[in-house]
Amino acid sequence: MKAKMWELYEELKEIVYVVDMESHELVYANRRAREIYHINAMEDLKGKKCYELLMCSSMPCAVCGSKKLTPGVFMEEVRYSPVIKKKLARKVTVIEEDGKRYRFELAVDLSAWEQQNKGYEDNEVMVNEGLRLSLSVSTPEDSIAVLLEYLGQSLSSERVYIFEETQNGVFDNTYEWCASGVAPQKENLQGVSYQVVSLWYEKFMKDENVVIKNVENLRESDQVVYEYLKPQNIRSLVVSPLVIEGKVIGFYGVDNPPEKFLEHIMTLLRILGHFIVALLHRRDHVRRLEELCFLDQLTGIGNRRALEKCGSTLLSEKSIGVLYCDVMGLKQMNDTKGHREGDRLLVRASECLRKAFGNYAMFRVGGDEFMVLCEGITEKELEERILLLKKDMEEKDALMALGHVWYQGGRSDVDQLMKEADCRMYEEKRAWYAQNSK
Repeated sequence: MKAKMWELYEELKEIVYVVDMESHELVYANRRAREIYHINAMEDLKGKKCYELLMCSSMPCAVCGSKKLTPGVFMEEVRYSPVIKKKLARKVTVIEEDGKRYRFELAVDLSAWEQQNKGYEDNEVMVNEGLRLSLSVSTPEDSIAVLLEYLGQSLSSERVYIFEETQNGVFDNTYEWCASGVAPQKENLQGVSYQVVSLWYEKFMKDENVVIKNVENLRESDQVVYEYLKPQNIRSLVVSPLVIEGKVIGFYGVDNPPEKFLEHIMTLLRILGHFIVALLHRRDHVRRLEELCFLDQLTGIGNRRALEKCGSTLLSEKSIGVLYCDVMGLKQMNDTKGHREGDRLLVRASECLRKAFGNYAMFRVGGDEFMVLCEGITEKELEERILLLKKDMEEKDALMALGHVWYQGGRSDVDQLMKEADCRMYEEKRAWYAQNSK
């Protein structure tokens, strides 16, 4: 690009920069842009990607690829930049020269005109930017983490968190973001009793937020909540309900925000609460799909894919017991009484395994084969559980041939242990058939 084309913009008070749309490299930034983005000289732009320098991102934004971006037409938007912490009114267009396309952008700093919020961006802009960032990642878990981080940083708060009600009627702190130097609290806030937040829920049922400007005021009026908040070094907080189909499923909030912006934060949390509920719902759906991918649909225990995943996470320093099982008489049951009865036999066999090895990893690895991996088990406990399994198999009329190995720990080949247990199972199976075919 010819330098003289940009002389007109060099001394403007507005931010001006130009980007090569093919390489995403910055080819020009005026004096104001260089000041605000800490660029010492034009020479420093060489080889710099616009998204790295202007957005602190590892990938291009969607602007250059937008079909609305055409020569002679300006796209206009208002966006908050967390990099420079300013609200910008942007005008973007395309300039074509010598067969190349350049993105030309002029941005006006609106923060000087926003005395009412004194540095805080208005709700609409913050919501839009928060949604954009959270939806730029691939999983609901990451979306929630990104959104909490954005809220914490933008609201100058020390901690942002989500509590969800469990099936047992207690509350678990499921997500949190903490500012630098702030101690995480999530592990300490599991199974919180409803009694602790009962007064909060009275407000939630009225579609109201909870605002505590000074925790010390609770010392006499609500000692239960005070004893929860004080050890966390919480001085103030804003908490908003999470509601789906009229039912409160939890709450989320921020700790120790600047007091003068409490009203702003209350409004923002109420708006974003609906989006967080949607992310939680999407997370649950993804988790259910993952469970289906790793569960045998007939018996409800792990499938071969789950076995592969489990095998890759076993710790070599721990002892391990491997049990291989083969359901006896399944083919005959299917041939004589039908596959429905065969399925019932498989279910009974899996129930026997659950009773004997319920706290260990169990898998259906074939039509009539099961495997159990017992990490950290002693040899004596493994043998005791196998005796319990044999007794239950007899009671439930679900005979299985069994083969097991135990390894005390250290360097071991799990696949080899599985093969050894498999061989021992087949030895028992052949012996059983040999004895019962006479």
